[in-house]
Amino acid sequence: MPRAPGLATKAGTAEFRRRAVESRKLPSPHFRTAPGGLAVSSLGLGTYIGRPDGATDLAVEQAVALCLASGRINVLDTAINYRHQRAERSVGRALTRAFSDGGVPREEVFVASKNGYLAPDGESALGAEAWIERELVRSNVLRPADIVDGSHAMSPSFLTDQFERSRTNLGLDAIDLMYLHNAADAQLPVVGHDEFLTRLAEAFRLYESLRDAGHLGAYGLATWDCLRVPKSEPGHLALEDVIRVARKVGGESHGFRFVQFPFNFAMTEAAVLRTQSIDGARVTAFGAVEKLGLGAFTSVPLYQGQLSREGPAASPLTTAQTAIQFARSAPGSLAALVGQKTPEHLAENLQLSTVEPWDEPTFRGWIT
Repeated sequence: MPRAPGLATKAGTAEFRRRAVESRKLPSPHFRTAPGGLAVSSLGLGTYIGRPDGATDLAVEQAVALCLASGRINVLDTAINYRHQRAERSVGRALTRAFSDGGVPREEVFVASKNGYLAPDGESALGAEAWIERELVRSNVLRPADIVDGSHAMSPSFLTDQFERSRTNLGLDAIDLMYLHNAADAQLPVVGHDEFLTRLAEAFRLYESLRDAGHLGAYGLATWDCLRVPKSEPGHLALEDVIRVARKVGGESHGFRFVQFPFNFAMTEAAVLRTQSIDGARVTAFGAVEKLGLGAFTSVPLYQGQLSREGPAASPLTTAQTAIQFARSAPGSLAALVGQKTPEHLAENLQLSTVEPWDEPTFRGWIT
């Protein structure tokens, strides 16, 4: 699959927003301004859930195509380990068609992926262990000593290999955002704070080199617990420490610009618990993101489907739409990333783009 050149740009994403607002009459607050001045939709397409099979491949491809063709969503989120590389490939095939058909230019679409977890090839005849042994260990890409908890690594040789596979899978010469995938959550309890920051610096140095080569727009941390748990927890990560590492490696123009963490009705910690400290002041994860000039994307707005079946509803919104509306309305959130594959769910969620996000008082009223 040929690789599409370029990155999402300020001018390109602004044009996507202009068409959405002027031609499709979407409310302008549906779009937010991300670091770098990019205009991103407050709903993003996630690609995590699903079996590693052809039917799911097709469903993901169609979801990407519909999101872009609708003119309502220009944020796509995936990871190399999602469905054993098949999610990235599904996204890549849809992007290739969209770009080649002229449906949407490359510079209008913000594409994020994640590296860090071992990701055997779901389309290989080899089993997972055999594939890892042949492709990563025997080729000296990955030393067994670099693997943490049997599933995660962040050595530069491994991340380089994974980044190149992601570029190939996605059919992109350059990726807008590459996250280290749950790096702190996986590694901190095992290697400790100081060693983790050393490893983080090595990873950031690699990402800076990829930025210099024009293959990466920005990098970030996709997290689960580490930004939302208190400092007393062994898995806590201070964003101030991460920024210090990024500045040491990349200077003031470093590329560490984004974080991702869970946020939904059942997981409100990022908006209510003051787990971070910035210049000595205790703040929430969202507060830290704002003070440090970062962008935040939130995951699992439907709590992996649970909140679409049971939970509150704000008429005339459905239960699922209410859960997504809550997540996208959090002050400091760029977009809620929603896994949506069936045409019915996709249509329901896309409809939410015609509704303005809640203002802060309304949002706060839904926090229990």
